[in-house]
Amino acid sequence: MGKTYERIDGRLRTFIEEQPLFFTATAPLAGDGTVNLSPKGLKGSFAVLDERTVAYLDFAGSNAETIAHLRENGRITLMWCAFQGPPNIVRVHGRGEPVFRDDPDFPALLTQFPGIDPTPHGLRAIIVVHAELVRDTCGYAVPRMAYDTDRDLHARRFAREDDASLNAYFEKKEHIAVSLDGLPGLPLPLPPSTV
Repeated sequence: MGKTYERIDGRLRTFIEEQPLFFTATAPLAGDGTVNLSPKGLKGSFAVLDERTVAYLDFAGSNAETIAHLRENGRITLMWCAFQGPPNIVRVHGRGEPVFRDDPDFPALLTQFPGIDPTPHGLRAIIVVHAELVRDTCGYAVPRMAYDTDRDLHARRFAREDDASLNAYFEKKEHIAVSLDGLPGLPLPLPPSTV
């Protein structure tokens, strides 16, 4: 039923790279803190960097809970479900870090995502996750669903923003610079892009 893997390669890597949707889960250290669970999509925004490291592009949105939790404690779980084909669920439990646009490593990391133009999405950071535990389970109860295409709404919404207007958008949102639980979130003003 469930199996633990030493690395992300072969069939396991192929499976997660083929999924159009994955989920991230993070939480603050405080026992009464808000657990965050987020869906992630957009073809080309996820990459396997090596057998124990994955990354995804963190785009503009109305909060920054994942970034806040990672800045505080680094704990993160990523999950993929097979909605088509043989049933399967894969989880990567590990430690993550947000790499912001002004970080010296940002330009090299961005080259790992050749399948997407991040410009119209208001790219805030790249989330890098170092796997500590990789497991799969059966997924027998996950329904079959068909994937049509990515929505174009995100790109249409944020393509009209430049750095100044994107920063103004973030500053108006209550939970961008500070999480729901008062943790530091996205550094504002928005760091300028190094690319």
